[in-house]
Amino acid sequence: MESPGARRHRARPSRARPLLYTALAALTIVGGTAAGTVYVKAQAHSGAAPVSSAGTPSADGAVTADGDESMEPVAQPTVDRDALLTKAMTSVAVPADAEVSVAVLDVASGARAGYGDGAFDTASIVKVDILAALLLQAQDAGRQLTAAERTYATAMIENSDNASATALWDVIGEADGLDAANKRFGLTDTAGGDGALWGLTQTTAADQLTLLGQVFGDDSKLSAASRAYLQGLMGRIAADQHWGVSAAADGSAWALKNGWLARSGTGLWDINSVGRVTAGGRQYLVAVVSRGSTTQAEGVTLVESAAKAAVRTLTEETTATTSTTSTTATASAKAPSTSTSSD
Repeated sequence: MESPGARRHRARPSRARPLLYTALAALTIVGGTAAGTVYVKAQAHSGAAPVSSAGTPSADGAVTADGDESMEPVAQPTVDRDALLTKAMTSVAVPADAEVSVAVLDVASGARAGYGDGAFDTASIVKVDILAALLLQAQDAGRQLTAAERTYATAMIENSDNASATALWDVIGEADGLDAANKRFGLTDTAGGDGALWGLTQTTAADQLTLLGQVFGDDSKLSAASRAYLQGLMGRIAADQHWGVSAAADGSAWALKNGWLARSGTGLWDINSVGRVTAGGRQYLVAVVSRGSTTQAEGVTLVESAAKAAVRTLTEETTATTSTTSTTATASAKAPSTSTSSD
């Protein structure tokens, strides 16, 4: 409120000013922008400068045409998941002479992490690769698997039968057939074993994750029918082989293939496991390869611990990201909007 004295001492406006204000009020400035045409109307007020209808930008957000402040999206920091998995693996007890490598993929988000490198003996996990190669060859030939091939495939995957694996290894053309299929699957560091030694095929955890993507993913050289067939066999593993990456699942929703081999030269064990698990309502592809355990049981414990650490790394990241997103959304909803209007 102004005092009466203040009103008495206010300077009287010049008689010429109303004419100027009238002219200004009638002025329309038309300007073109890259986004379209913008209309700005000058509005005059006696005794005051014109006020823009646009709001004032703030440091925290952009201002819309009606003056409401919109929050800018918060950039998520880059996550080094390999480093997170390496940290998680410090809690895994690795025997003195043993080595382990693990790779994991969140199917929904595509987030992945890896630990360790180098090539390892496949042992029996190569049986997934053998059947994938056979299915790819059958697709190329436009044929279905024969009854005998299906019998071999069932025994090879569900029961890890070695004789059946040898029979199908011969059918695909041994290492040459496996390597040719793997080139199309996108495996870059896997080489078939010499002669009949399919169990000594060399591979990496990263390559096994790529192979799992061919078995369980939609972007695959294998047809939907071939993938469903192989997935079904991996979901019906014999009860005595319910170990490995399945330890990372929070229920019975898993499909896997394990491999175990005692090397004759050292007596030390190769223990491997690959497959898909469900944890926290999300699906993960997990591949763990190891060597140098003194007993099979020791190797199984190592593989299971590594699988748990790998899945936990991505589940904890998902939880943290969800929490951050929720907090940001809440803060945005509570942020006051600012607007400026003309009298």
